[in-house]
Parts: sequence; C-alpha cells; structure tokens
Amino acid sequence: MSVKLSIIGGGVMGEALLSRLILQGIYAPQDVLVSEPQPQRRAFLAERYRVQVTADNRAAIATEVLMLAIKPQMFEAVVADLSVTAQTLPPLILSILAGIPLSRLEAGFSGHPVIRAMPNTPATIGVGITAIAAGSHIQPHHLKLAQQIFAAVGEVVEVPEALMDAVTGLSGSGPGFVAVVVEALADGGVAAGLPRAIAMKLALQTVKGTAQLLQESSMHPGELKDRVTSPGGTTIAGIAQLERSGLRSALIEAVRAASVRSQELGRFNS
Repeated sequence: MSVKLSIIGGGVMGEALLSRLILQGIYAPQDVLVSEPQPQRRAFLAERYRVQVTADNRAAIATEVLMLAIKPQMFEAVVADLSVTAQTLPPLILSILAGIPLSRLEAGFSGHPVIRAMPNTPATIGVGITAIAAGSHIQPHHLKLAQQIFAAVGEVVEVPEALMDAVTGLSGSGPGFVAVVVEALADGGVAAGLPRAIAMKLALQTVKGTAQLLQESSMHPGELKDRVTSPGGTTIAGIAQLERSGLRSALIEAVRAASVRSQELGRFNS
C-alpha cells in the first residue's frame, strides 16, 4: 500500500490529528501509517481508524508527509532509529514536539523541508489553534499543505519561530488557565448558593458563549465588558473585586511564566 501521511507517535495529539484528517476526507485511512511502540495502542488505532500501523519507525519514511508526534526527549532516539540519507527522506516533515527548535530539527533531517507546529489541547475536538513556523527549506506549497493538515483540528496561524515560546505560553498553556477560571467561577456560584452541577453548567456556557460572541462579532473584549457593566450594578461590583484581587495581572504573568518555562525546556532539550 502507498502511504501519503506517516505519523510517528500515536498518542493523544497524534490521534486527534489522525481522526480529524480522516473524518474530513483529507486523507483516506489506507493512505495513513502510524508508527507506535505499544501493541495495544497500535491495535486500537488500526481498529478504530482502519489505518496502517507499525512498530518500526523506518517504515514511516516512504511517505509524502512525515509527522513527528512523540515526546521531545525521544527525538534523538527516533532520528538515530531512522538513520536515513537525504535521498530517502519524505518531501515534508512536520514536528509538533514542544521545545525542539527548527535548528535541531533541520540538523536531524539535513537539507529537508521542516515545519515546526504547536497545536493545543482543544485540537482533540477540532476547535484548537495551531501556530506553525517554517524552516529554511520550506516552499509555498509546503506551507499550504501544512496549513491544510492543521486546519483539520482548528485555526492555523503562521509565526516566526522566535515567537513559538510565546505561543506555547498563551495558546499551549492557555487551556489550563481557562480551566482554572471555569472552576473558580463554578466555585463562586456554589459559594453564592447554587448546586454544583448547575454552577458548573452556568460557568461553562458563560465562558463558551462569551468567547463565541467575541469571535463572531470581532468586538474588543473591553467593549463587551462596558456593554454589560451598568452604573452601580452587579457586574462593576464584581469587576472591581477582580481588579483588587489582581486577576488581570495574574493571567498576564501566567502567560509570561509559561513562555519562560518553554524557553527553558527548549534549552534543556537542545
């Protein structure tokens, strides 16, 4: 069988991309090969998605697109395992490895087009966002193909690699920050007397609906805040408390701290 897309690593994010690419008809199941060391995981992916599976990473080389979806600390071992020459590498290599810079990716796959990508957790249900950074050998058709692949799991933005740590701090770590906000809102509802289940439902839908409203209306968050804040009303009382408690600066510093940590991990993995 011919292979158009090979994925090394059949974990959560690899499966998320795989499932959406097949669901949207971008790749047919028979055109996809997943290399995964765990037998149970291979059996699961083969049964659920009808894709080809293997435990041999070298079998993933004969493809049009090779995606690396492994843990960063496995990178060197995978490159050594492939032990390929420039002539046998696929036309495009995509990496979703956190902290592995393009310089290291291009050193491992010398002379070949490489794109570094950072998808986030909501990609698992098709509403994520992926930032991509192009390597030095990338041509316009490579970018177009990468955008098509990552668009299967949500929005796609192209950024210079120098901004990938900032991307990690905001959209990569951001779902964790938002989860804390949702939990805190629900806790506030319980503190005010609401049953836990109702408080959580209200918190989730409020965050979801507000995000959707901002996205679809292109309204600045400050404008929406002003629209729902009446003089002497409940919302301004709550916002005043948020300001006293430093929520705004706490979130800013959370993104900055996550970005700094991403830089540190990149140096550690280099």
